[in-house]
Amino acid sequence: MTTSSLLNRALPPSSDGQDSLARRPARLYDAYVFDLDGTVYLGDTLLPTAGDTIIALRRLGKRTVFLSNNPTHTRHEYAAKLTRLGLPTPPEDIVTSGQVMADFLSRELPGARLFVLGEEPLLQVLAEAGFSFSDDPTRVDAVIASFDRTFTYRKLQIAFDAIRAGARFFATNADRYCPVPGGGQPDAAAIIAAVEACTGVQVEAVVGKPSRYTVEAILNKLQLPPERCLMTGDRLETDVAMALSAGMDAALVLTGATTAAQAQASVIRPTYVLDRLADLLPA
Repeated sequence: MTTSSLLNRALPPSSDGQDSLARRPARLYDAYVFDLDGTVYLGDTLLPTAGDTIIALRRLGKRTVFLSNNPTHTRHEYAAKLTRLGLPTPPEDIVTSGQVMADFLSRELPGARLFVLGEEPLLQVLAEAGFSFSDDPTRVDAVIASFDRTFTYRKLQIAFDAIRAGARFFATNADRYCPVPGGGQPDAAAIIAAVEACTGVQVEAVVGKPSRYTVEAILNKLQLPPERCLMTGDRLETDVAMALSAGMDAALVLTGATTAAQAQASVIRPTYVLDRLADLLPA
């Protein structure tokens, strides 16, 4: 979707002629898709009102699913964490960029040999999908860039050599940082940039939010038309942009990466801007 298309989905102006950025939904949706970090929890703590709101939606018979660009945990680990925090959730209700990558590669390069700039949970997901790994650049079919807190110069050298030898280049996500209590951690965008800078080759596809691959994964899981679903997250450029491009309504919650001032200044205009998740519930 183009920038002009996103602007066409802007919130209507308020009575004083300025864009309103404080609207709560006037209706309920059939399904709610939630980002995790910065939206539902931060670190090991649920954000204020998040648990009660999601439980209330479930009691109203609404579907709740969770979506994360962070592939450093498997969907089973995310489900266990939510359950531990008081939101019992089956793994089937979690979508991660790691799982989307596995599905993408199964269609694009079935049986490929990979070199992964990523952590063990992503390797586990890809191995379970039938992929093998190599650190011999001459034997690598594709380099996968991801959020990698174990990134080293040796890894960069292998990726450099593999891509120069003809390997394809994909990424799980392109987030600049991952929010954590007290700040953030450099995310996959830094890994992608390092590989692009030294090889001169741009990443071929980024499969996480806001890509169409993640949209397809969510809508296939829900089996609902997009207009009956609401995406809620803390990032304009991923959560909100993805929802709008898919024809979904989007709620930006100001509990994570985006401030009210940034939301006001952005050309990406969410359907709703919320101070807390409780504002998802119609008054």
